[in-house]
Order: sequence, then structure tokens, then C-alpha cells
Amino acid sequence: MVTVALIEDNRLVREALTTLLNRSSDIRVIGGDPERLNSILRGIDPDVVLLDLGLENGDSLRLAKKAMRDFPHARVIVMDLLPAHEDLSEFVTVGVSGFILKDASLEVVVGTIRAVAAGLKVLPDEMTGTLFSEIARESISKGGSQDQESVRMTPREREVIDLIAEGMSNKAIGKELHISIHTVKSHLRNIMEKLALHSRLQVAIYAHERDDAS
Repeated sequence: MVTVALIEDNRLVREALTTLLNRSSDIRVIGGDPERLNSILRGIDPDVVLLDLGLENGDSLRLAKKAMRDFPHARVIVMDLLPAHEDLSEFVTVGVSGFILKDASLEVVVGTIRAVAAGLKVLPDEMTGTLFSEIARESISKGGSQDQESVRMTPREREVIDLIAEGMSNKAIGKELHISIHTVKSHLRNIMEKLALHSRLQVAIYAHERDDAS
């Protein structure tokens, strides 16, 4: 029996998906909204956490990391309509095991849950290719040759860097700092230009390396 914790803030989607998945004889699903994550996970000690990437509070990445930290044996699957490459990169980097497109058939969803529970990494056909190898290359990249320690950041840019390092999305950062997503993206562009980096992932790696060195 594969025990699944479904974290989805749309009640209609959550209840419908829970009902459909529980029809499988080898899958048991307990659904809940993000605010009840701790009680849901503690109550069932899941094998798989099925997590909506597009949670309204923009907190999906933090919740994925928390689930993997608190339940090391649990494997996380993220679902979305069409995840951006940036989102995929972040979730793969933190250790998510699979992705499901929300327009996938029930057969595909069930198959992905079973495969991930068995220890496989699963990407939909639409996302396959060089993603995992690309993440590996980016993870060891140090960015440009510019001396990053000598770069001057504004206080706000430092706040954005710190929140990116915590795994927060642009939407979540905007809420935390009470600024618009457009402003967050503008700060991110400035940060990458100053550090001679080329992606949000590299900014997060830079922040962690900076903290480790301090």
C-alpha cells in the first residue's frame, strides 16, 4: 500500500483527486490544504507527498523541502498545469522525485505515484531531455569570473538573495517584503547582473556558498 499525502488548496480539485486515487487498491490518499501540512504528514507518515506547485501562498518549494526534511523516506511529486523551466530547476535541485501535469490522465497520475514510491525519478514526456544533467551542470557552476565578494548589494537585494536561498518563490518573496512580483523580478535581474550569474538557481547556490564561507 502506497500512502499519499495530497497538498492542494483548491478544495474541489483536492476532494475529486482524493476520491479517484483511492479507487486504486494499492493507494491510500489523505488530502488537505497547505495550512494543515504538519498534522496531515504526522497523521499518516506518507510514502509520497503529492504537492500542488501553484499554491496561492506561493509556498510550494518551502513545503516540499519541509516534507523531505521531516520525512526523509517520503518522496515528493509536484503537479502543475505547465511548470516554468525555472520552477522545474528549483524543485529538481532540492530533491523532488517527480512531476505530473494537471491535464494528465488518471492512469498517468497513478503510474507516476507507483513509480516514484518504488524509487524512480519521473518527468512527463513533455519535460524529458537534458533537464537533470542541466541541473547538475548548473549546481557546480560558480558563475562568471567577477569577484563576487566585492559586489555591493542594496539592503533590499540582500533580502531577496536570502529569501531565494530559503527556497521562496517570487510570489512568496513579494508577499514577505510587501512588494510586487514585478519588483522582485527587477531586483533579481539586478542581482544576477551584479554577480555575473545567469539563473535564479545560481543565485541560490551563491547564497549558500556565501553563508558556508562566513
